[in-house]
Amino acid sequence: MILVADSGSSKTDWLLTVSDQETRSFLTTGLNPYFLTEKEIARVVFDQAPEMVAFASEISEIYFFGAGCSSPDRHEIVSNALSQHFPKSYISVDSDLLGCAYATCGHEKGICCVMGTGSNISFFDGESIYDGQHGLGFVLGDEGSGTWFGKKLITDFLYGNMPHDISLKFNQAYHLNKEIVIKNVYQKPNANTYLASFSKFVSEIKETEYGHSMLVEGLVEFIESNIKSYPEYHKYKCHFVGSIAYSFADELTSLCSLHGVKTGKIIKQPIHDLLDFVLKRNAMATEE
Repeated sequence: MILVADSGSSKTDWLLTVSDQETRSFLTTGLNPYFLTEKEIARVVFDQAPEMVAFASEISEIYFFGAGCSSPDRHEIVSNALSQHFPKSYISVDSDLLGCAYATCGHEKGICCVMGTGSNISFFDGESIYDGQHGLGFVLGDEGSGTWFGKKLITDFLYGNMPHDISLKFNQAYHLNKEIVIKNVYQKPNANTYLASFSKFVSEIKETEYGHSMLVEGLVEFIESNIKSYPEYHKYKCHFVGSIAYSFADELTSLCSLHGVKTGKIIKQPIHDLLDFVLKRNAMATEE
């Protein structure tokens, strides 16, 4: 059995090959090693996916692609955590950007963007990814992400910069005040996912002038600061993975075209494409 995981900061999708014809999916919260310790990751897996852990003796390989897994020390945190439950499995840990590239580009060159809870970008040469100067997280970066839109909505609401009717609607939906926001952002863990949870409100107001303007601002900021940082961006297809990119695919495609960006795949969850890639790659390696 082969187990593949695609982990963002909010959630982790798991897909297990039970047989040639059957797969089983599992869901846990996000397992970002920048925010969770080895012990915490191990506990989440055991508590939230006991049915998956029950297959431990039969799982031979695990391929984990996750946010925050961009360095060897972060790989080790996740690998060690998974080893506690899957001691007999070969475990590979890589970044979510590489998973994005495998799921969208396959073996072709292209630019890969993650636009979900957070945002990031890399260039894929058909084999490896090359990180740019991005991926700074929700405090310094994450342009056009769920956290970006969440921060924008909350600050506009608290500063009184929202149109009155939209402010009333936002308040009815979330019942926020300064104290609640400060506590969740500065005193509780996972502030990024808390902020991103408000981004779905953009879908409800995107037809308004205020909502449309915010949406365009966030998407254009990503295009300008991320995609256009690659001098030859216009030569390659730009692929997108994540809930924000998927939810606003029409607007994103239109704005990319306006800025000379060639749009490739736009998918919400790369897990199935990712499993297909891993299985085909393993089959090719066996033939060789």
